[in-house]
Amino acid sequence: MSSYYLTDLDGTLLRSDETMSDDTIEQLKEAIGAGIVFSYSTARSYTSSAKVTSDIPWRYPVVIYNGAMIYDPVEKRVLGGNWLSAELSNRIIEAGRRHQLVPLVFALDENDQEKVLHEKLHRIGDLSFYNSRPNDPRFQESKRLDLDAKYRILIMSYIGLYEELEPVKQTLEQLYNGLVHIEFIKDAYIRDHYFLEISHPLANKGEGVRLWSQLVGCEVHDVTVFGDNLNDIGMFQVAGTRVAVANAHERIIALADHVIGTSNEDAVAGYITEQRSRLTTR
Repeated sequence: MSSYYLTDLDGTLLRSDETMSDDTIEQLKEAIGAGIVFSYSTARSYTSSAKVTSDIPWRYPVVIYNGAMIYDPVEKRVLGGNWLSAELSNRIIEAGRRHQLVPLVFALDENDQEKVLHEKLHRIGDLSFYNSRPNDPRFQESKRLDLDAKYRILIMSYIGLYEELEPVKQTLEQLYNGLVHIEFIKDAYIRDHYFLEISHPLANKGEGVRLWSQLVGCEVHDVTVFGDNLNDIGMFQVAGTRVAVANAHERIIALADHVIGTSNEDAVAGYITEQRSRLTTR
């Protein structure tokens, strides 16, 4: 049975209110203390993911920005990743302007500091996202987005209604097929809103699992992954064991080896505890 576990956060490890229960926290602390290699793979940044998982003593690299970056939470340093150039990102921004939409740009500066670059926010989705992260120093407004070459672009995120974002997706697929990776998923927290996210072709959770496996010293088929949404498909395609929560998208459930309880039922921690118990009683 696996001793290597990598979980998605939102909709999987986190409850619908973006928290973990006391039972989940204690079970995961115990598992990590006993030598289980456990970490997370998320669309979130390190700043955002650390805020909602700070009760867990993370020891191993985390996969963030949907696989665009691997980060060491102990040494607080970037271990690797795949990012877009500022030049290509500026062309993507201009393509989006044809549809009267401008993205939030998640980037690293020359000092490896996370930034969220944006124009003045006025749309419901963008404002909801911004307001959910009060006093976040990463946000940096400019009158017009024109990215400097010093930035490494991790993810460009459009937040909006399905019918608003679908035309942008089609435009970007026509213009930049093969040059970018595109995720289009329903948001877990903003009602009726979706995220359209653009990143490097290798910036996906599948590649993230591969790199994570190398860093922790195992083969990718040794890893058990947990997920719920379409951006977890890459993980489910490469990992040895795929576990879906009951609230997962139907495509994730179809790919899963096991379906457990929902994200509101401590299902991930319960599964790991059960696997540990089976190992010790063999």
